[in-house]
Amino acid sequence: MPLELELCPGRWVGGQHPCFIIAEIGQNHQGDLEVAKRMIRTAKECGADCAKFQKSELEFKFNRKALERPYTSKHSWGKTYGEHKRHLEFSHAQYRELQRFAQEVGIFFTASGMDEMAVEFLHELNVPFFKVGSGDTNNFPYLEKTARKGRPMVISSGMQSMDTMKQVYQIVKPLNPNFCFLQCTSAYPLQPEDANLRVISTPLPPPRPRHSHTCSICGQGVLPAQTRDDHGVNFLPWHPALRPAVLKPHSPGLSRLHLALKPTQEYQKLFPDIPIGYSGHETGIAISVAAVALGAKVLERHITLDKTWKGSDHSASLEPGELAELVRSVRLVERALGSPTKQLLPCEMACNEKLGKSVVAKVRIPEGTVLTLDMLTVKVGEPKGCAPEDIFTLVGKKVLVTIEEDDTILEEAVENHGKKIKS
Repeated sequence: MPLELELCPGRWVGGQHPCFIIAEIGQNHQGDLEVAKRMIRTAKECGADCAKFQKSELEFKFNRKALERPYTSKHSWGKTYGEHKRHLEFSHAQYRELQRFAQEVGIFFTASGMDEMAVEFLHELNVPFFKVGSGDTNNFPYLEKTARKGRPMVISSGMQSMDTMKQVYQIVKPLNPNFCFLQCTSAYPLQPEDANLRVISTPLPPPRPRHSHTCSICGQGVLPAQTRDDHGVNFLPWHPALRPAVLKPHSPGLSRLHLALKPTQEYQKLFPDIPIGYSGHETGIAISVAAVALGAKVLERHITLDKTWKGSDHSASLEPGELAELVRSVRLVERALGSPTKQLLPCEMACNEKLGKSVVAKVRIPEGTVLTLDMLTVKVGEPKGCAPEDIFTLVGKKVLVTIEEDDTILEEAVENHGKKIKS
């Protein structure tokens, strides 16, 4: 079971706790404080747990030339990149005002500290947790200083390799055990095939390789025999009919399937003691809901009031109706995940009473007869009798009364076959 942590006062994540949903306002507020407040209220009304911004101290995030370079994008708010960023950046006083407003609305408030000085300010602001944006995940001095603050951390993984994420874990864990990783791909908007949700957990087989040959037996496309993988290991052709339980050689003379297996790359296996989440930049909500079904315990999505507004993040953001639907869908999926125990449920009893089958006599069975399988069949019977799964255990047992053809085999009519309770 992944570690549980108190991400915000009274709000735990991981384990069986509900997914923590972050509405990432970022800089989609257009530099307008009133728009930012509207977005905080919207996040709350849609059911999100937290409204999050991005805080930068620009001279500490960018060097002088980066701020002075011309910025002619259609999304620009100034002639230079520095002018553009200054238009979108709220002051410390404005951040305090937004924090107070979030408290009044009743939603958690935090921000990504986009540089070390921004983290210092957010620490002073007493945010419940630090969000580490993907651009700083491999900034190890930043990570160390942030971890030492002692606040919970949510760390995105966009643009990073798994080797880097292992280093991040090794740096942060000894300093601050209260953190989680978010699977993330830094593209706006994100294409579905680049989401790579299998990095969270892998319930499905890997995708089939592209076909390059045709099977001489069945005519289906397969890979050529003696294909080598990137480790130089030979393996048999991939056949569409192959399944893990049925390893049939695809051509005469080949007696075994030799697959080269790469080391596991899933977060839940590599980091079993921290919660794993997902930060999505795709359009729509389906991929994010799937991430929760795969085990994401923290979910972050950018939000906007209007996707047509100026700014590169708006196209990958959710409008209010989409955010509300995302929250509803996540909560529905969490309910549907239910229990890992398979059993007959109370809600199934009516159907079981109506359609559940019983063992029935195929022929007339005189008292004292030892049952054989050819005397028995399975039908929907009235009254209910021996369960179909018990049919083989009836064989070899003696009946205590005569059972007419097509009558239900009752448990008390069979020697040494007491009533059983389904579990």
